[in-house]
Parts: sequence; structure tokens; C-alpha cells
Amino acid sequence: MEENRHHVVGRRNILKSSAAALGGALMGSEPLEAHPKGVNTNSRPSELKITDLRIAHITKAPMNCPIIRIDTNQGIHGLGEVRDGASPTYALILKSRLLGENPCNVDRLFRKIKQFGGHSRQAGGVCGVEMALWDLAGKAYNVPVFQMLGGRFRDKIRIYADTTESHDPKVYGQRLKERMERGLTWLKMDLGYDLVENTPGTVTQPSGMSAYEQEFTPHMFTGIELTDKAIGLMADYVAQVREVVGMEIPLSADHFGHIGVNTCIRLGRAFERFNLEWLEDMIPWQYTDLWRQITDSIPVPTLTGEDIYLKEDFHKLCSTHAIRKIHPDLATSGGILETKKIGDMAEELGVPMAMHFAGSPVACLASVHCAAATQNFLALENHSLDVPWWDDLVSGVEKPIVNRGYIKVPEAAGLGVTLNDDVVKEHLMPGTGFFQPTEEWNKERSWDRLWS
Repeated sequence: MEENRHHVVGRRNILKSSAAALGGALMGSEPLEAHPKGVNTNSRPSELKITDLRIAHITKAPMNCPIIRIDTNQGIHGLGEVRDGASPTYALILKSRLLGENPCNVDRLFRKIKQFGGHSRQAGGVCGVEMALWDLAGKAYNVPVFQMLGGRFRDKIRIYADTTESHDPKVYGQRLKERMERGLTWLKMDLGYDLVENTPGTVTQPSGMSAYEQEFTPHMFTGIELTDKAIGLMADYVAQVREVVGMEIPLSADHFGHIGVNTCIRLGRAFERFNLEWLEDMIPWQYTDLWRQITDSIPVPTLTGEDIYLKEDFHKLCSTHAIRKIHPDLATSGGILETKKIGDMAEELGVPMAMHFAGSPVACLASVHCAAATQNFLALENHSLDVPWWDDLVSGVEKPIVNRGYIKVPEAAGLGVTLNDDVVKEHLMPGTGFFQPTEEWNKERSWDRLWS
């Protein structure tokens, strides 16, 4: 027993000596390679608290874009964006429900506020807040957003762009070709029946319709149908555009007008030979059975989704194969994580995902991180290629932001951008201020639980 005791004591002394030597190495001038690097020592994520939410409303970018800034008790802030054309109030009503919360709990806070979102622009506040929470979490942990989503499938994001319409197909084709010369590898054209409606014998519709009836009546209830003559002229228009841009580049089509289901089917059949990538939003997204009727009747892929909030309605369209491709706008669909979930769900059902976007570089980079982390992604829309000061709104990313048809995925923390305050101030909506105080929203209260 005595011999064993001396053996144990001796072994303990050896371990203590080894530990002391290791401690000396750690205290020495040569750091261990395994020692964490790049840690944001200014942030203590577990103690991070939201202290404020403010708005800066940019205009003519080319859309109106309310930027939100969420401030914290540790001097870091997160940026998000309310959907283009939406009211900042959609975000401000959420402020009292966020104050004092830890922004790193992104999913929990999203579940807390998502009941205050709705389809189309009504989702803007929830989605803008969600973007800003991810930006804050990334800054707190010093990692880019795509990394927190599980990593990236690509390091640059393909861009497509709308192009100013012309009634002359040669002019329109040349405008599209100029996009190609700037490096774009995917095109989209507007293809509304306004191109032919002034030609006699092209459009059948009830007389005396008001502008409101034409604008706000869902497609199937307008009574507007196109004649064979109109469909032939529109097909000839696309043929002439294809002659200019060629058949090799992907070409999508949108904005057909408020036309009936039968006309949608006849147009889809007439466009078959042009190998279009998709026909977008031919009818409102809500009519799943009608979408499936169109999809099953035409050879050109159908697409919708920019006005859908949350994954459930996307699942309904994808699981029934009512459409061939989906098109969420991250500023409506639920933000960064929800849109990745939508993409992953669609992938399991064999449906690709393009992404709609029309806003500032803030929502653009949020979309870029999501696109990078989602495998079935195709291309991201951009409406700002012709806005000369759009890039100047932010710093921290490679310029030009859209470079030869792609956006490089940022590797800086969070979304990877900071606002250039002076440039933002130059482009604020008249009558609004730059992140002015919003104390009037601090104590908005209600009993929000959705069940008894």
C-alpha cells in the first residue's frame, strides 16, 4: 500500500509540473494557434439588449425604402429594411415588443412578432426587424450572416434585372443587350398587353371600366381577354427580342396585365418556342387550383411568390406543383431564416427558387446572404442598376456592388455593410429625418397571445 501511495503522489507531481509548463507557454510571447482570433471583445452577446429602433426613409432608389436601425446597450446596431413602398409604421409598432430583448435570440423574437406581419407590404416591419436582428447577431459573434445559416453554397450571387419597356421590340431588345454588355447572364422583360392594346381587334373587355377596377380587380374578375391577333403580335414581339439577345441567355417575362386564365394559357402556349425561363405572376398567387390549371396546360415554367408571407402558402403551391418555380421577396416572405426554410422546403419538392428584390443595398445584402446559403437558388432581382448613387449608400462591400452580373458575398460580420450617413441624408424622403427619436412607440401595448 505504501509503495502505491508514493507512486500516486509522484504521478500527481509530474502532472502539476506539466500543467505549470503549459501555463508558462500560454503566458509567453508565442500564442498557441488554437487560441481564438478575431473575437469581438467589445460585445458580450449574452448581455446584449435592444435599446431603440429608429427609421431613415430613403426615396427614389428607385423605390421608397424605409431603413430601420436597432440600437443596443453595447454600442453596436443592426440594419434592416421595410419592403419597398411600405409604411415605416409596420416596423415602429414592433418597437415596444423588442425593447430589452437580446437580439441574438433571432428565431424566438421572430416568432414573437411574426403575427404582426401579413402578405405583401404588410410583412415589411417583421422582415425588416428580422434582418436587423441577424445583422446584430453577426456583429456580436463577429461572423457573417451566411455562416450562421449553415455556411454558403456559392461565393457570388447571380443578378437579373428588369429593363425599361418600349413598344418597339428592337429598342427593347437593344436595352436588354446593353444589360448583357454590363455582364448580366440572366434577363427579364415586361410583356404586358399594353404593347398591343391600341391596335384594333386585340383586346376584349367590358366598356366603361374605371381605373380602379382595372388596377385593383383580381385578374379573373376583370373580363379582359386577348384575341388571337393580340397573342400573335405579342409572340412576334418576343421573337424580335430574341433575335437581338439570342437564345443562349435565360430570359424571363412579367407584368402581363389583369387577364383571364384562358388568355394566360393561350399566351403560355404561344411563347413555347422562345424557351423562356418563366412567366411571372400571371394571376394572383392565392388561387392555387387556377395556378395548377395554367401550369399543367402550358410548356413554359410558371412562377409566383413575391407577395407571400411565411412558408405555409409556398408549401401549398410547391406540394401541389401548382407552379414550377418560386419567387419570394425576403422583405415579405419572413426575412432571412424563413426564406432559407422556404428554399429548402421547395428543394425537397423539386422546385427551384429565384428571389425578388427592389430596395436599398441593405435588403439587397440580406438577400445575398440568404441566396448564398440556399442550394436551389437561381438568380436575384435588382431594380437599381440605373441609379447612380445606389452603391454610395453603404460602405464595407466591394464596389460596384453588382459587378459583371454578380454580387460578391460579404465576409464581414453581420450583413457586412454600414450606412454612409451623408449620402443617406441626401436621399431622404421629403419631410422625414435621419433616424429621429421614436419614443412615442416605446409603450405600445396589447394582449398579443393568439390563443386562450
